[in-house]
Amino acid sequence: MISIADVQAAAQRIGDAIRRTPMMRAAPTTVPLSAAGDIILKLECLQVTGSFKARGALNKLRSLAPADVAKGIVTASGGNHGIAVAYAGRVAKTPTTVFVPSGVAPAKAARIRSYGADLRVEGAFWDEANRRALEMAARGVTYFHPFADPYVIAGQGTVALEMLADAPDLDTLMVAIGGGGLISGMSVAAKAIKPGVRIIGVEPFGAATMHDSLAAGRVVELAQITTKVPTLAARKTEAVNFEIARRFVEQVVLIEDAAMQAACEFLWKEMGIAADPSGAAAVAALLVGAYKPGPGERVGVLVCGAGADGTAAV
Repeated sequence: MISIADVQAAAQRIGDAIRRTPMMRAAPTTVPLSAAGDIILKLECLQVTGSFKARGALNKLRSLAPADVAKGIVTASGGNHGIAVAYAGRVAKTPTTVFVPSGVAPAKAARIRSYGADLRVEGAFWDEANRRALEMAARGVTYFHPFADPYVIAGQGTVALEMLADAPDLDTLMVAIGGGGLISGMSVAAKAIKPGVRIIGVEPFGAATMHDSLAAGRVVELAQITTKVPTLAARKTEAVNFEIARRFVEQVVLIEDAAMQAACEFLWKEMGIAADPSGAAAVAALLVGAYKPGPGERVGVLVCGAGADGTAAV
């Protein structure tokens, strides 16, 4: 399990290559996000590459020996992690291959290519694309796991360092879950800084990976994935992410895909924030009441990925 020291080391390692993204109060709006709580958004959608994923990819890159970087790098992704690894490959000037499932958003695929990576479409879901990435890694290419690598987890945890530095009075952090790397890293950092802070995860009903694993008390592999949001469509989490979540995550709430789309539209129309469905997932949980803050509860909500999914609704 990673520690707060690992997250702090990651912050030092990547500080010159990422943006310190802003936080802003989600008010006033015509439709309040909460009837009782005070909602503060962390705009990681403004991060380089468009999501928090740049943090983990760069931390992994900068942990490697030059010889390992020179071999080339490979990953599998629903979109945002692939963009981040493609960016890392460009920074390192090394050959980069990104396997994606067939449902990847065209804009995300184009961005992966724009950084010079070799984009390969494989299978309908992330786990199918990942099998091909692992096959390539077995031939000597350095593999970047999107959520179970300790350096990736520590890099994602730097989001929580910033949130609690900028808003130390936060009572709760709300975080979308795909494979579990983001909530793992953020939980370790946040609980070390402020042990009483609550960590709330958000997943789609169609990929309730962490929710079902926590309910079962073990890592569960889902029989099927029905969400249409590829960035949240991991069939199972990994042991390292599960153990951190079991220790630190208070609750995982579930939302429909349609709620994420509505949250994208809300963020654009009300606040001028362009988020993708996974980036809007935590906001969606508030809009539909899947999580209801208590009176005076200060909730830090991560808008974790950029996208134009809500902009056409205006």
